[in-house]
Amino acid sequence: MRYYYCSKTYDAQHKFTFEHDRPSEQTHQFGSLFVCTSDSGAFRQNAFFFDFQNASTFWILGGTGIVLDGGGTLDGTGQAWWDAFPSNSTLQRPIILTVFEGTDVTVRNINEVNSPFWFNLVYGSKGVTYDNLHINAVSTSQSFIANTDGWDIYRSDSVVVKNSVINNGDDCVSFKPNATNILVSNLHCNGSHGISVGSLGQYPGMLDIVENVTSTNIQISNARNGARIKAWAGPNVGSGIVKNITFDGFVETSVDNPIIIDQCYETDAAECAQFPSNTYIQDVWFTNITGTSSGSEKSVVASLSCSPDGRCSDINLNNIDLS
Repeated sequence: MRYYYCSKTYDAQHKFTFEHDRPSEQTHQFGSLFVCTSDSGAFRQNAFFFDFQNASTFWILGGTGIVLDGGGTLDGTGQAWWDAFPSNSTLQRPIILTVFEGTDVTVRNINEVNSPFWFNLVYGSKGVTYDNLHINAVSTSQSFIANTDGWDIYRSDSVVVKNSVINNGDDCVSFKPNATNILVSNLHCNGSHGISVGSLGQYPGMLDIVENVTSTNIQISNARNGARIKAWAGPNVGSGIVKNITFDGFVETSVDNPIIIDQCYETDAAECAQFPSNTYIQDVWFTNITGTSSGSEKSVVASLSCSPDGRCSDINLNNIDLS
């Protein structure tokens, strides 16, 4: 079954959902401009809310066998939210698009602009593919485009992100707790915090697992980080396992930290030594990574900062050419 949304502007003051649970595939051919509200009060009355990091979203895709296609644009009207955030750090800024408890979901040939928060969240889903997305966040004021991650993958399995261009101000792709069997390929990330595992092990009593993740053929430019793993340390944190992670075929241009493992994330050295991270990192491959650092860390192009007591093991760097 196929639905068409063409040559029309949708001014969305309310939450929006596509859900489908039939055996046949359902395609939404989306050729329109979908403009999300910039009114935070109206949004809070009508939004979807999640229990993870106080997240909320404008739009949900869910169910089985759903496709969002067609060259349309999702406009998050992020400027108003970015301007308000510096004076209101508790402001609950929405995600543009969330795949929630979906199976065999495809999002392709879609443009996303100016998300107030993350652009895409995959939550509790399996078999999700993103193909040929163009993501862009640009501020027209002094306000920073904070937390504009391209994708955050959480409690989800078998996710593919490919053939996309991202211009943003935070992680290009982030593998959040319990993201497994992920392939990320053929991305161009500009202005981002790179391809990131984590952060993990933040919340007491929680076990975070990220395993079997491959990121390949990635271009990263003008970014804070390139290939990154980040885990919390300290007296009141959770635990985690990071296993079988591959960063391969990265071309990096003017990146502050081209390769980084930070097992003392948001923790000073003394506290990290006293309370090492409970997130164990093993079987990690950084291969075929070339390019230039920005020089912000002087001559350092790779930083592998692990907690004491051997909490990192089998970390491999092969064919690295960074300057």
